[in-house]
Amino acid sequence: MSKTIVGGMDRRQLLKVLGLSAAAIGGASTLTACGGLKGSAGSTSDVLKIGFVSPQTGPLASFASADNYVVKQVQQALAKGFTAGGSTRQIEIIVKDTQSNSTRATAVTKELITQDQVDIVVGSGTPDTTNPVADQCEASGVPNITTIAPWEAWFHGRSGVSGEGFKYTTLFFFGMQEFADCFTPMWKRMDVANQNVAALWPDDTDANAFRKGLTPLAEAQGFKMIDGGAFQNGASDYSSQIAKFKGENAELFTCTPIPPDFQTFWKQAAQQDYRPKLATVAKVMLFPSEAEALGKLSNNIATDIWWSPFHPYQSSLDGTTAQQLADGFAEETGNQWTQALGSVYSLFELAVEGFKQASDPKDRDDVADKLRNMNTVGMSGPLDFTKGPEPGIAVQHPVGGQWRKGTKFDWDITIVDNTPNPDVPVGGDLEATNA
Repeated sequence: MSKTIVGGMDRRQLLKVLGLSAAAIGGASTLTACGGLKGSAGSTSDVLKIGFVSPQTGPLASFASADNYVVKQVQQALAKGFTAGGSTRQIEIIVKDTQSNSTRATAVTKELITQDQVDIVVGSGTPDTTNPVADQCEASGVPNITTIAPWEAWFHGRSGVSGEGFKYTTLFFFGMQEFADCFTPMWKRMDVANQNVAALWPDDTDANAFRKGLTPLAEAQGFKMIDGGAFQNGASDYSSQIAKFKGENAELFTCTPIPPDFQTFWKQAAQQDYRPKLATVAKVMLFPSEAEALGKLSNNIATDIWWSPFHPYQSSLDGTTAQQLADGFAEETGNQWTQALGSVYSLFELAVEGFKQASDPKDRDDVADKLRNMNTVGMSGPLDFTKGPEPGIAVQHPVGGQWRKGTKFDWDITIVDNTPNPDVPVGGDLEATNA
């Protein structure tokens, strides 16, 4: 299922408001960012199409909970168009849902390219989304930007050649070094009996990147990773992993499962009296819905925070600050801010900047080259795709945050360690997860 978004409404909703049917205006019509209708007889050269792929439903849906709001904000910021290639341009955003399925991610990306004929594809939400989307774009010669996936899982998971990278596909996020820079300072501050770190890592692209990459980085700092053993996503019994972690007296804990699996594991761990002093988790507990689902078991679980209202960043499109974006989301939706707000917003910032920098925004090779060599600042802070670690990858530096009881909402994030990015203010002390 796909939808063309205009001011927060999909095509069917807009036509209903206008009192029109699809037949009344013709099936060839498209909706632009400025709300105009362009029939098949008119020129559409001033319209640049952005395809957006994310897991809006399924087990990874928490990664896409802010998507509709972000698309609306981008539409509003670009309501008057922008100049690219010497002409005023409008954008049309076509949204596709992967349903948290990699095979479907490939299929909907192909639809965007062959049927919708988009000029660029952006995507977000773990390697289950980013990798198949990027692979399809690379094969089709279409510019692509993705985010919220460790760069190693994205790059090596797609058989990237070191020093060469990819021609059409780019990524901004971070990798194992940045996870280590975020987690190990918190581990060192916790009073534990030993340096054993329990690791709940399934057998998938994401977790295998952690297994291979985080292990040596942690061990170089004196920690010992206790790998609970690879398991398939969707597992329902974690007794063997819990027994191993308890046997090794691993008071530090980390993981990279899909969110539903962590929920199951963490509840079973509490039932079986495995209560590590500090949990620093990845891929899970990134969004409020997950904290709400665990209730009191969420208290002081730590995770990597790459974007928040506390980050001193602002939009390159209209100057909206991170705080304003988060507040606006809460006011309009009644929901709490999520980290994906900033990341998804930046996907569109980068797409627009790529169009602006290209001599011809319709030239896919030109736009892709500009993205690979971009160095810009926006809602996600400074993003330099020229620095690497590989061509076409821009690295962010997450800080440590813990879930605690909130005031306006049930649970909120407190920044407790800013070692990797001192520009983000600390909001409270690091506390034991299971005090």
